[in-house]
Amino acid sequence: MADPKGFMKYDRQGAATRPVRLRLLDWNEVYEEFSDDKVQVQASRCMDCGIPFCHDGCPLGNIIPEWNDLVRMGRWKEAHERLHATNNFPEFTGRLCPAPCEGACVLGISTDPVNIKTVEVTIAEHAWKEGWVKPVMPSFRTGQKVAIVGSGPAGLAAAQQLTRAGHEVTVFERADRIGGLMRYGVPEYKMEKRWIDRRLEQMRAEGTIFKTEISPTAADLKGFDAIVLAIGSTIGRDLPVTGRDLKGVYQAMEYLPEANRYAAGDYELSPIDARGKKVVIIGGGDTGTDCFGTALRQGAAEVSQFDIGPRPPKSRSEATPWPTYPKQWRVASAHEEGQYTVTGDESADEIEKLGLATREKGAELGHRKFSINTVELLGKDGKVTGLKGAECKMGENGLENIEGSEFEMEADLVLLAMGFVSVEQTPVVTDLGLEVDKRGRLVRDGNFRATATAPDFADTPVFIAGDAGRGQSLIVWGISEGRSAAAEVDRVLMGETALPRSINPTDVALRA
Repeated sequence: MADPKGFMKYDRQGAATRPVRLRLLDWNEVYEEFSDDKVQVQASRCMDCGIPFCHDGCPLGNIIPEWNDLVRMGRWKEAHERLHATNNFPEFTGRLCPAPCEGACVLGISTDPVNIKTVEVTIAEHAWKEGWVKPVMPSFRTGQKVAIVGSGPAGLAAAQQLTRAGHEVTVFERADRIGGLMRYGVPEYKMEKRWIDRRLEQMRAEGTIFKTEISPTAADLKGFDAIVLAIGSTIGRDLPVTGRDLKGVYQAMEYLPEANRYAAGDYELSPIDARGKKVVIIGGGDTGTDCFGTALRQGAAEVSQFDIGPRPPKSRSEATPWPTYPKQWRVASAHEEGQYTVTGDESADEIEKLGLATREKGAELGHRKFSINTVELLGKDGKVTGLKGAECKMGENGLENIEGSEFEMEADLVLLAMGFVSVEQTPVVTDLGLEVDKRGRLVRDGNFRATATAPDFADTPVFIAGDAGRGQSLIVWGISEGRSAAAEVDRVLMGETALPRSINPTDVALRA
């Protein structure tokens, strides 16, 4: 264990963010580099807790106290080896995971938990910088061919594990670039896509084959010895109100991918652009917050985010007791940017890029409101012009609008970010004849196996990994499911496996 008195000597500290006024002018990552010596201090806060609940809080079962202690002592290479033993992509989770491990940290019962994410991403970047991350080549080739459909965290994790086990792995991706929602969902300012490209170089060197711009049919999958579907849960929840069909109303996953393509240099201007517009985001989760930060960078005139739920408490809610992930008030980097107040001394470049031409001195760029229900979308000549809403609460008969709280507001662009509800019926799903449950997930058993009813695939094992079988979830769950499904694929093809499985059959079955 790390310094048993470190948590008493040091306070929690994280990497500083770049000044709001600067980061809104580009798409670069928000956080500045955190020095190694400061990270070592944070790692030393990991206490000798006896039972490290962070292990259970992490879906990957990361052995967090061990690499905290190694970092504390400056043994970075060993920390890298310990971290990569359970996590294929710590540079992704260290940037994007909401850190359920920190919610389960024993230190968090009475004070701030260990800053596990910061330690994790620093180990990963240290390893890349020192050249310790190298292709891991299989000791032998099995002669077995595996097709993986989908290149998000679940698909990539499964691909890397199976390639290293000696199988010939081909990843099919319908988009023009590999990465799934990490590529075309997560904004550039949260994770620059060069980190994905860097990892893909390693995977190609190991032997994984990638095929883009292919949404495979059954014909494309003939000849493979096993199939893994990691196609995500990409159908967004819709808003059944008058005005939904107006021009200017989009699902978040229509908006965010185009913004990412713009950031990648594909467009001179995003096809769905918030510049100079009054933007309303319906949905208070991470996807809505991603839309918030993206709209600000596009130079929106004003951004509003509505959450149908109440404002979370400042401290851990009784509904989420330790060691569960705490429901509590958080300020994301995008919300911090929304609090930027117009000073009146902004440069001409700032006024143009930040859409400040119509903003008065003292105005904030954006805001979020809670307990808001959208009643109707208003329009003129087929285009959205505003929104009717009301404050709401949970009553005896469900959600109720509060009488007298109705309001109207202007809106030029409305983004729906209310979560994801089901798997898309892609050609491979229909061609294989896979069953979908009442919650829109592909049906599988405790070993990630699905039943393909298509006669040509009766003898081909099909596996479901990630959100496609689990439902909408976290990147860390995607990696965990991909690793675990890979172990089952290897076991079925070879009769036994040495690949680790972090999710047991009972946990998978509980998702049904």
